[in-house]
Amino acid sequence: VIDKLGWIRRQQAKFAAQPRQSQREMVNGESHYFLGQRYRLRVHEQDAPARVAVRGIASLDLFVRPGTTADQREAVLLRWHREQLKALIPPLLEKWQPTLGVQVADWGIKKMKTKWGSCNPASRRVWFNLELAKKPVQCLEYIVVHELAHLLERHHNERFAALIEAHIPQWRQYREMLNQAPLGHE
Repeated sequence: VIDKLGWIRRQQAKFAAQPRQSQREMVNGESHYFLGQRYRLRVHEQDAPARVAVRGIASLDLFVRPGTTADQREAVLLRWHREQLKALIPPLLEKWQPTLGVQVADWGIKKMKTKWGSCNPASRRVWFNLELAKKPVQCLEYIVVHELAHLLERHHNERFAALIEAHIPQWRQYREMLNQAPLGHE
């Protein structure tokens, strides 16, 4: 660790300096992202169960009960993002598991502050960051392949890079898109 202290400090400074979204207030006109597309939030108060709907190419409608707080509204949107990822990930796993010759035992979605995904090769469990719902679907596919490749090679070494390169030649572009995106406000 002492040998790498300079590098660690540079990485910490780079992480701290990354642009961050302002705290979401969950009000009309606020920008929110879904699958790499920017949408304007439209909040509709109604006496019915909460839900989210994409309207056209520019609006994200959030239907909530009157008097809901910003935190409650955000929870509805996050739950919707989770549902969308739960629908998008299985076809990608079905496509890439046979291609890579691997099989996950289980997968899940959770909020992560510093990673887009994680893999435990011993348990064959893969996790995906909830924030991926906001990124282009190509970036999601890259992360799926990246995490599945960890079932074949644990470390980010030359063999790992060659595996990714063989299946997604433009992976560096997707990684750059993910790394340049603003982080959440937390």
